[in-house]
Amino acid sequence: MPDKPNAFATVEQLESGWHPLLDGERSRAAVLLERATRMIKAQCPRWAQAENHNPGICADVCCAMVMRAMQTGDTDIPDGVKQMSQTTGAFSDSYTFDNPLGNLYLRDEERRVLHAGAGGRAFTISYEREAQ
Repeated sequence: MPDKPNAFATVEQLESGWHPLLDGERSRAAVLLERATRMIKAQCPRWAQAENHNPGICADVCCAMVMRAMQTGDTDIPDGVKQMSQTTGAFSDSYTFDNPLGNLYLRDEERRVLHAGAGGRAFTISYEREAQ
């Protein structure tokens, strides 16, 4: 599935900041990148101003959202698990899931970044000194 031009990021950009994806993952990633783009536009109406102020920030946030949703880890911790505890004697396991349903969402700090470059000034005061 080719990337659509309306997504902030491409599958290749996602891969370059994360890891190579399998064919099935690439298709899912393309769909999620489009969805993440729509969410950013809906939840952060001044996204274009932030992008003008800090080019590439929308792609960065979009990729971060998709990585969280896809949750493929390179560790011994199962996918989607934020914290894991194991006990050998009596065989006890404990898992805390970070994003068990693989939802797309914006973190508070990502919202702040998308609003930061959007001209948050309410007004500017300028004055001239009179000649003495």
